[in-house]
Amino acid sequence: MLSRFSARLLIVCGAVALLPSVLPLTAAEPEFTPLFNGSDLDNFEQRNGTATYRIEDGAIVGKTSEGSPNSFLCTKKHYGDFELLFEVKVDDALNSGVQIRSASKGDVPEGRVHGPQVEIATNGTAGFIYGEALGTGWLSEDRTDKAAQAAFKKGEWNRYRVLARGKSIQTWVNDVPVASLTDEKSGMSSGFIGLQVHGIGKGTGPYEVRWRNLKIRELK
Repeated sequence: MLSRFSARLLIVCGAVALLPSVLPLTAAEPEFTPLFNGSDLDNFEQRNGTATYRIEDGAIVGKTSEGSPNSFLCTKKHYGDFELLFEVKVDDALNSGVQIRSASKGDVPEGRVHGPQVEIATNGTAGFIYGEALGTGWLSEDRTDKAAQAAFKKGEWNRYRVLARGKSIQTWVNDVPVASLTDEKSGMSSGFIGLQVHGIGKGTGPYEVRWRNLKIRELK
């Protein structure tokens, strides 16, 4: 005969065994989807500037144009809260970036692209956030972290991760934390993603920047 304690123990064990079948399942995180399919730029449109963009070995290659202002290859779709991954390689003399939650003034290709920009550069500022055409200067006010300054590798492919949720923007370069800020200045909560080729002066360049493995997942 089972003791009263043993009987209670059996009931508890049975209830625990049933838990997986009765508790609601946690919703799975959304999957990453490619921003670039490796074969065409149909999901993008160019805004500002006369830099050229081409596809080479599965990467988007942006090339400077002498005397041109900043150029941007922008997604046709807009994104608000998201996680973005990409790899980038840039000529040492070129400054570049990836726009997030950005817009074009007047909503036309010729209108000035503006919004938060994730910096691509070899001077120790890679991964920090700049306010492109916002009149704010750097959104990342503190850029003194030595590990962050050393994260970007010259002449190599560099891995970026960007996490934007609400007013929070965080970035990592080669798995090193770089920016972590609450964006109170840009006023941008949604917009396109843009690949920048920075303008250069006459008699300089040409320079190139390359992006590959661009993928994103939207967050709810």
